[in-house]
Amino acid sequence: MRFVTARSELRAHPPFLRFLLARILGTTANQMLMVAVSWHMYDITSSAWDLGMVGLFQFIPALLMTLPAGHLADRLHRGRMFACCMLVQAMLALTLVFTTTQGLASRELMYAVAVVLGLVRAFQMPAQQAFTPLLVPAALLQRAIAISSGGVQAAIIAGPALGGVLYGFGAVVVYLCSAALLLAAAVLTWLVRYNHRPVTTAASWRSVLAGVAFVWQRKVLLGATSLDLFAVLLGGATALLPIYARDILHTGPVGLGLLRAAPAVGAFLMSLVLTRWPLERRVGHALLAAVGFFGVATVVFGVSHSMLVSLLALMATGAADNISVVVRLTLVQLETPDEMRGRVAAVNGIFIGASNQLGEFESGVTADLLGPVGAVLLGGVGTIVVAVSWLRLFPDLARRDRMR
Repeated sequence: MRFVTARSELRAHPPFLRFLLARILGTTANQMLMVAVSWHMYDITSSAWDLGMVGLFQFIPALLMTLPAGHLADRLHRGRMFACCMLVQAMLALTLVFTTTQGLASRELMYAVAVVLGLVRAFQMPAQQAFTPLLVPAALLQRAIAISSGGVQAAIIAGPALGGVLYGFGAVVVYLCSAALLLAAAVLTWLVRYNHRPVTTAASWRSVLAGVAFVWQRKVLLGATSLDLFAVLLGGATALLPIYARDILHTGPVGLGLLRAAPAVGAFLMSLVLTRWPLERRVGHALLAAVGFFGVATVVFGVSHSMLVSLLALMATGAADNISVVVRLTLVQLETPDEMRGRVAAVNGIFIGASNQLGEFESGVTADLLGPVGAVLLGGVGTIVVAVSWLRLFPDLARRDRMR
């Protein structure tokens, strides 16, 4: 009954639902775009190093711009900031349409695409994270985050699978569909209204770095965000999926789409569980256990030569990661005052960006040295070690009982 009531209350907040739909469309388009870009790059170069470099070229501009972007998210209209990010990605997709049809696609172009995506993500991440708490009451925030995570994960399921299928008709088809969805997401977000109260303090390096100081002084938040950083940095295998798809599991673009979608399937199912039964006690232990299980599932994926086992292992990583995401984001939002949410979300965005983009670079480099299987195994074991270490390094996080 409590679940039904909470779901009905969320339905009573149209701005939240409109923004959720925009995020789903934008995420679907972004996932389609990334599948096409990664497969396109591997078609051009057949190089694990180049796949890893795509992650690095996304990470560097994101690292440089995320903190200033967080400051802007506290000063500007967060919805319109997110909408502009969607528009830039739409223009990027249309650029790829033109260059591909003209035979101009190259490794250098894909690197340039990665740089622009990194810049866009730097501004998108703090805007979207700091936006949701303004659209729902605090009592519904954990469920709102779980439902948002479920919707986004559904998009991550559909996006790669749809991108892989459409890639069979050519990269241009994927890029055109991505552009259309991104434009729709921009329009929907632009229509979201809320009571915008910008920060009035003068811009300075101290105000820009205030989010860093805030997280550093709160060890529970520092432990939760850094845990996600090291776990995904070591355990992520996304950059190597084209290699696994073509050379180990012997499948094509459709198989790559399924592999990329599998973690999102697990995350989506877990989001349904967390929406029905939100975590209320021992949230710290649940977070650490989930990260340890993520590492175990990564090891299973690394040694698998079966498509079914690989898909199940990736689903398990997604389910574990969703627990981490919901706990971490809920803690961050509830512990942070609204006037600081953009800057704190920017710090969280740096951790996420480092774990994803820098993790792709790490995977590419270690795969070049140890082979793809060795790289994934090393990352999975490293993730387990990190989860165990955080029990001692961040005891306040391990002992955290409730979200508030």
